Amino acid sequence: MAEPLFIDRELSWLEFNQRVLDRALDENVPLMERLKFLAISASNLDEFYRVRIGTLVSAIERELTRVSPSGMTPMEQLQAARKRCETMFADQYRCFREQLEPALAEQGLHRLSPGNLTTVQARYLKQVFEKELFSVLTPTAIDLDVGFPHLPNELVHLCVRLKRESRYAIIPAAATLSRFLSIPCENGTGYALLEDVVKTHVNQFFASDEVEECVPFRLIRNAEVELQEFSPSGLASQMAEALQDRSANEGIRLDVDASASEETLEFLRTAHKLAAEQVQSLDGPLDLGAFMQLSGQAGFDKCRYEPWQPLLPPSVPSEDLIFDVLAERDLLLHHPYDSYEPVVRMIEEAAEDPEVLAIKQTLYRVSRNSRVVAALRRAVENGKHVTVLVELKARFDEARNLHQARELELAGAHVIWGVKGYKTHAKLCIVVKRNTQGIHRYVHFGTGNYNESTARLYTDVSFMTANEDLGADAVAFFNAISGLSHPHEYRRIEAAPRRLREALLELIHGETQRARAGQKARILAKVNALVDTKIVKALYEASQVGVQIQLNVRGICCLKPGIKGLSENIRVVSIVDRFLEHSRVMYFHHGGAGRMFISSADWMPRNLDLRQELMIPVDDPSGRKRLMEILEAAFADNVSSSMLQPNGEYIRLQPPKGEQPFRSQEELYLSARRALKSDQRRKRTVFEPHLPNS
Repeated sequence: MAEPLFIDRELSWLEFNQRVLDRALDENVPLMERLKFLAISASNLDEFYRVRIGTLVSAIERELTRVSPSGMTPMEQLQAARKRCETMFADQYRCFREQLEPALAEQGLHRLSPGNLTTVQARYLKQVFEKELFSVLTPTAIDLDVGFPHLPNELVHLCVRLKRESRYAIIPAAATLSRFLSIPCENGTGYALLEDVVKTHVNQFFASDEVEECVPFRLIRNAEVELQEFSPSGLASQMAEALQDRSANEGIRLDVDASASEETLEFLRTAHKLAAEQVQSLDGPLDLGAFMQLSGQAGFDKCRYEPWQPLLPPSVPSEDLIFDVLAERDLLLHHPYDSYEPVVRMIEEAAEDPEVLAIKQTLYRVSRNSRVVAALRRAVENGKHVTVLVELKARFDEARNLHQARELELAGAHVIWGVKGYKTHAKLCIVVKRNTQGIHRYVHFGTGNYNESTARLYTDVSFMTANEDLGADAVAFFNAISGLSHPHEYRRIEAAPRRLREALLELIHGETQRARAGQKARILAKVNALVDTKIVKALYEASQVGVQIQLNVRGICCLKPGIKGLSENIRVVSIVDRFLEHSRVMYFHHGGAGRMFISSADWMPRNLDLRQELMIPVDDPSGRKRLMEILEAAFADNVSSSMLQPNGEYIRLQPPKGEQPFRSQEELYLSARRALKSDQRRKRTVFEPHLPNS
C-alpha cells in the first residue's frame, strides 16, 4: 500500500499544541509566561476534545467509515488522537508538578494545601468557608435511578462518598466563586484552590453522616451544535436553542483526581455513561487552563516578558483624520507591533463625520465593551445608514455575538444575522462619504477580527485604502452576501466560496509553468493551517519542477515537506512565541513582477468552501515592503521556530554555530520602534526660519 501523501489533520493539530506546551517547558521563557503557555495548552486540549474528538465520536456513532486523506478511518484517527493526548496530559502535569510549581514557590508564589497551613492560615480559610463558600455552594444527593444532575461544563466539581450505605452526593462548582483563594503568607504570596478548601471542611455539609471520600472531577462535553438554518423560526432563534442544547450534550471526557478510589471512579464513569478510555485520572489540580488567571498575579513583573507597547506608526500622524491620510496613500499596519488604534479611529471618526453617509461592516468576534460596536451605535444616532453583518456561528462566541447583534438592532442599525449555509469570516469595513468632489469609499480589510483585546495578542495585518477598484469590489462583496445574490466579476479581490481556491491554484500553477520554462519561480506563504488537498497537490507539483516554496504554517499542516521527488523544494516552519501568529500573507514571484496578498482565509476546505472569505492584493510599495519583511522574518527565525519533518514531527530550530539568534517577533517589534524613532528624529531636525514682519 502506497504511503499517504498527507499528514493526519488531527495529529498535526496535536503537534501544534505540543509546540505550545514546549514553551512551558522552556527554561529560557520567563516563569509566568511558561505558566501561561501551560494554561493555553490545557485549554487548547479541552477544545480539541469538545470539537475534534466530539466530531470523531459522532462520526463513529453514525457508522461513517470514510477514509481521511491521511489514510485513516474515524476509529483509527480517534485511537491515535487519544494515545497522543495521553502523552500530552502526562507531560502537562509533569511540567506543572516538577518544574513550574517549585519554581513559582521559589519566586514567592505558594500553593497552600491543608497539610502545610499555619494555625493563622487555617483559621482564615475556615472563616472564608463559613462566611462565603458554605453559603454559596449547595450539595445534592445522587440517586442514579432518578438521574444525575446537570452540571456546568468544564468547572471543577466535588463528588462526595458517604459512609452510610455508600451514598453519593455532588457539590457543584459555582461560576461566581474564584478558583484561587488568596491566603496571608509571610514569605511571599499564598493561594489555595477552592476545591481543597471545600474538601477540608466538607463534613460541615453532612452533619448527620460521615464522609468517606471527597474527589474533584470535571466533565468536558461535545461542543458540536446542529443548526436548521433554513427554519422559519430564523437563525437567531435557532442559535439560542442550540446553545442551550450544547450545554446538555453528552460528555466526551471525564477528568478525575488521581486520589479517587476505584469505587468512586466507577460511580462517576457510570453516572456519565462514559467508557473507560474517556476517563482521565490526573495527578495534580484539574483544569490547568484555569491557571491563566494565576499567571496574571500582581507583583511578578520580573517573571514576565518585557512589555512591548503597540506603536503608532509614522504613516498615521496622531493629529490627522484617518480619511485625510487615506485620501493621500494606502496604510498597512502590522498588529500588535503597530497600534490597532487607527482602525478603531476610522470607525469612530466615521460615526461623527457629517460627510459620512453609510458604514457597512462584518463582525466575527468582538471584545467585551467593544469600542467598535459603541461607535456603530453612535453612527446610527448621528443619522448614518449602518449595516452590520454579525456572524452568529462563530464557535464559542455565539452568545456574545447574539447579544451584540440585538444591541445594534435596538439602536437602529440594519443587522444581518449571518449568511445561510456559510460563515462570514471576511474582515471588512466600508465607509461611504460625500463631499464637494463627490462620493468616496474608504475600506479596511483585515486578517483578524474587529477586537481591540486580541489585537494586542495576535499578529494580524490591516490594510486601509481609498483605492477605487478595491472600494468597488468591497461594496459588491458586501451587497452580495447581504442581499442573497451573486456579484459580477470582481476587479481585484478574490472571494470564497466562489473563486478563492481557483485563484490560489492559478497562482501556484503560474509559478509551476515558469519553473518548467526555466524561469525563477518562488512562493512564500504565511497561514494558520494548510489542509486543502487540492492546494497541497498543486504545491507538490510545483516543487517537483523546481519552484522554491517556503511556508510558515502556525498550526495544522497536512503537507509532507522534504520528500525526494515530491516535496524536496518545500520548507515548512511554525512559530510559537509571545503573540499568537494569525496573519495570512502570500507572495508569488510572478516572473519578477511579484504579487502580494493578504487574506482572511486559511488554506482549509472549510474556509474555501463553507465560508465567506477575502483575498486582497497589496500593490502599494511601502505595504509590499512591509509584508515581505514579515515573511522573511518568519523564515529567518531560529529561536521560536520549529521545522516540520516528513513524518509529521517538528524539530525546534537553533542558531547555527557562529550565527546570531534571530527571533522574528522581537525583530519585527524592534523594526517598528526604529521606524518610529527615525521619524521622530526627522521631525526634530526641521529648521524653521524667522520671517520679516509684514
